[in-house]
Amino acid sequence: MINSLLSPAHVCLHIVDVQENLMAKIHDVDRVVSTIGLMIRCAKIFKLPIVANTQYVKGLGPYVTSLEELVADIQHFDKVEFNALANKATEVFYNELSKTVTTTVLVGVETHICIYQTAMGLLERDQKVWIVADGVSSRKANDHQAGLNRLQNAGAIIGPAEMLIYELLGKAGTTEFKQVLPLIISRGD
Repeated sequence: MINSLLSPAHVCLHIVDVQENLMAKIHDVDRVVSTIGLMIRCAKIFKLPIVANTQYVKGLGPYVTSLEELVADIQHFDKVEFNALANKATEVFYNELSKTVTTTVLVGVETHICIYQTAMGLLERDQKVWIVADGVSSRKANDHQAGLNRLQNAGAIIGPAEMLIYELLGKAGTTEFKQVLPLIISRGD
């Protein structure tokens, strides 16, 4: 398999289950929510297709307040499946996605359950999968790490948000760079 640098024309962002009742129990939740917010803002700047899932919204509630406004204009599909691709509405989204989109970037929770199973569903569809390491987590740190290890062994690419963002930018001085840089600087972490 030949690896090449990503370009926005070939990338989709998929947000998984960042809901109030679930996120309250997630390891390193503030970092994860901050990173997901950054990824959503950057995806909009890059004009990437974006899809969002909730896991049984009736029981786990809406997205965390700080992200709810950011995803208000994004397609949301509620699911009970752990693999989001097993959800009919999410599957339709991917079936209708441009064939030029060959990589899906995953953020959300939990790394060892829904992120893992969704990544496997994407890999089965011959999508490349990029896991934003600081934009995913689990209730327990060791489950998160075990999930990342298994994802990498399955062929997913694992890396931090900034690595992905700068790869999508490709160079400084562009309009996108000027919009993204303040977002990265303002995180201060």
